[in-house]
Amino acid sequence: MIEKTGVATIEMIKSKFPKKEVLTRPKAIIECYTEIPCNPCSTSCPFDAIYIGKDINQIPRIDFDKCTGCSSCISACPGLAIMVAMIKDGKAYFKIPYELLPLPVRGEKWTALNRYGRVLDKPCFIENVMVTKKNDKTAIVTVSIEQPYLYEFVTVGKKL
Repeated sequence: MIEKTGVATIEMIKSKFPKKEVLTRPKAIIECYTEIPCNPCSTSCPFDAIYIGKDINQIPRIDFDKCTGCSSCISACPGLAIMVAMIKDGKAYFKIPYELLPLPVRGEKWTALNRYGRVLDKPCFIENVMVTKKNDKTAIVTVSIEQPYLYEFVTVGKKL
């Protein structure tokens, strides 16, 4: 499927997430599905939670016991293939990479998009926007959306 559409199947997506019980704390979700020569996620992780190995073509593996959800890997990923996810009080919270202007603003309501670029039934809410010198080209936007969209949500679309 991914070879034809460029979009991972729901089974592939779920395979990248830990069990929901683990998501009571923030955890990085690495959506790499093909082998390519890349390793910034593993070299940027201060907790050695991401492992690629000697062959940088291997798909990264994450140790959810070591991952703190610090988000260092998000802005390090040139493919924008990493987000941090957490479940709390019936909502899914995500830290996502965002490289468009204008940037979202805390408190705004935006459309939520799936991996096909289609608008989801429910909007998401901008909880925070972080831009630092280290990640000045890739903002990290924290959003919340209802928990049933945990495996569908991937990014924000436009301000509502």
